[in-house]
Formats: sequence, structure tokens, C-alpha cells
Amino acid sequence: MMEEKRKSSCVLDRFEGNPILEPRPEHWWESKAVFNPSAIYEGGRVHVIYRAIGDSDISVFGYASGVDGFYIDERLPEPIYVPREPFEGSGLLSSMPSYHQRTYVPTEDESYESYVSGGGWGGCEDPRLTRIEDRVFMTYVAFDGYSSPRVALTSIHIDDFLNKNWQWKKPVLISLPGVIDKNACILPEKINSKYVIFHRIFPDILIDFVDDLDFDGTTRWLKGEFKIPAREAYWASRKLGVGAPPIKTKNGWLLIYQGVDERDPDRYKIGAMLLDLKNPTKVLSRTEKPILEPQAWYENEGWKSGVIYPCGAVVIGDRLLVYYGGADKVVCVASTKLDELLDQLIGVRESMPSLTYAPPIEVSITPVTPTPIARVKGYCLKCRSKREMRNARAITMKNGKPATQGICSVCGSKMFRIMKARKGQVP
Repeated sequence: MMEEKRKSSCVLDRFEGNPILEPRPEHWWESKAVFNPSAIYEGGRVHVIYRAIGDSDISVFGYASGVDGFYIDERLPEPIYVPREPFEGSGLLSSMPSYHQRTYVPTEDESYESYVSGGGWGGCEDPRLTRIEDRVFMTYVAFDGYSSPRVALTSIHIDDFLNKNWQWKKPVLISLPGVIDKNACILPEKINSKYVIFHRIFPDILIDFVDDLDFDGTTRWLKGEFKIPAREAYWASRKLGVGAPPIKTKNGWLLIYQGVDERDPDRYKIGAMLLDLKNPTKVLSRTEKPILEPQAWYENEGWKSGVIYPCGAVVIGDRLLVYYGGADKVVCVASTKLDELLDQLIGVRESMPSLTYAPPIEVSITPVTPTPIARVKGYCLKCRSKREMRNARAITMKNGKPATQGICSVCGSKMFRIMKARKGQVP
């Protein structure tokens, strides 16, 4: 039986109790969606920090934990991280209901997607956790509601983290302005005395080596020095991005990642690759097929059908547990025996070019400038009055109708307005 299983493609086994976290209508900040969970195993517990969207349609982070990694026995009633800086959309969060039309803007690539992510309209998105010495570092996507989503970084002392004393360090942006950059995480060990940061600019995984993590948020940015490219004719041919921070094994750094196939562009799948222990820019092996595909009901019945999005993974005993968002609405976990997955990766080890150099981003990536709109007014729900929109931007809804989104010039809250079609224009 074991031999037969070893010859077959090793897949993650979904936990029968999935989803392990669902939205709570009684909590205004997580009433609509909880998804894209990070995870870290410390103090005999799995700590899960997940993205949550509630009545205001602004992304914040919640906390839950459990002993065995499957059953959650603790979940805090309040968010543990909320937007604090303008680049995160500070001022947008409110317990007042939002009347935005939740939709997704389809695009051919990610050079422009009206920046709407996961159905939210700003905030802190898709966290990843890495412990290095006595601090827990958290990378995430910061979105102010109108600029390009960028990578942000904060950290907390491990003692404060375990004691739930949420004294997060002041966050800073670490990716270039004007460029959509997501899926960032930090390797848990230095390589040649340098920190290693993974991130993604469509369509590839990018890797940077930095001397320290003391970014100033104004002059120093990730460059995208090396890359792991998407592969044509494979299941992640359209794009790929880091899921969980890499896990050190005897065979290499195990990287769980998500990818999209050019032939199946609406479905996210999960795969695994092995990176060289001394040179994590070198891919030793990738799974030829996904190790998990969106097939369960909770991976297809939500805000975005067909999406499984990993942001965390831990090893407990001999099992690898992967935490992922299902359909941009719920939190799920799937697992497998670590050695069996490593055996599969070793079995398909491929010869890959090492040290793949990526041209400087400012040369290869053209920042997008959304079309500004002059002096647009709309009704602000927080002010309960008609106000002028600041930083108004034109977007197109999925149904093809034009709309405008911006920030209230008085209170700073998100404003959203459906534009009327002009005479003779088909709405």
C-alpha cells in the first residue's frame, strides 16, 4: 500500500473539519470574509494570523490558535492589527456598514486591476510570518485604496507575540512605489550574512538579498535581483507567487507556492518546490502537478470561486500543515507527511539554471498611473454629507459599468460612486 502511494502523485489531504475559520456576522470587522492565513508554530501552539474583511470592506488581521494545528480552540474577538499609516489606508476603517458593490475587476494581467483585492477596498492584506531570533517579522500587502498595492514590513518581540501584547513596530513600505508587488516573505535564516526576501511582481517570484531589515520606507526598496520564473506549458504558466515562508529540511528549503495556468486562468492551485540550502535562488525541483486544486465546496463557494491561496505552513511531528484561504472567504488547512512530499520532489529533481538574474525593476516594469478625475463629488457615509473626493480614480466594474472611487476630503473615509452612462452610451 505504501509503495503504491509513493508511486502516485502525493497530494495534500484536506482536513475533514474544513473550513477551520469562517466569518462571524456578530463581529463587524470580520463579518464578510476571513482568509489567506499565515501560521507559525511557537510555544507548543500553531498561531494563525488571518486576513479579515467586515462591514467597512477594509482588510485587517485577526488571530486564532490551536494545539494540533487542525482544531482551533482560541480566537480573539478583536483584530490584532489594523491600518495605522496612510499607505495602509488609515482612516478608512470604521464599524459603519459599507455600501460598496463587492465585485472583482477582470484584467488580462496585473499591470492594472483597479487594485481591488479579495473584494476589499484597502487595508492590510495577506500576511506572512517569520521568526528570526527574538522577533517575529510580518510582511503583508499595504493598500491605501487607490495607489499600487505594495509590500510592507513590521515586527514584534516573540514574548509580546506569545503574550498577545500586540506591540507591533511602526510599519514601513519596502517595495518600489508605482509597482504592484505582493506575496512577500522572509527566509528564516541568513544566507552569507544577508537576509533573503521573496516577493512577486507579475508574473514571477523575485528574490533580494539585503544587509538588514531596517528599511526607512522612503529611499530604500526591494530591487528584484533574482527571479524564479513561471514555466510555459506547466500548471503555473501564467503566474506564481510564494505561499508560506520556506521551511528548512535536510533536502533543501521547502517552498509552498500558488500558481495560475494560462489555460485555466480563473483557478489558483498549490504546488511545492525545493530550493538549494546555500543558494535559495537555485530551484532543485518543482512538483510537476499541483499538490492541491480547488475542488471542495468551500474552495468554490465564496467571493471568488476556484481560489486556494496559501500564506502559512508549519511542521508538527512528521506532518506538513498548509494553511490557505478558500474562495476568498474562509480559512482551511491541508496536510501530508513531510517525507513523502520530499521524496516526490527528489524524484522529479530537475536541472535548473542557478542565479537567474532579473533586470532592474525600473527598467523591466512600467509603473501604471490610473487616470485621475478632476473634482468629483459623492456621498460620504461617515460624514453623512456630500463631499468632494480626494485622489479620485476611474475604474470599470465587472458588469462593465463605469465607477469612481476615492477618499473623502474631510474625514478620509473611502468613497465610492457609480457613474451614470452618458447619453447615447450603452450602460
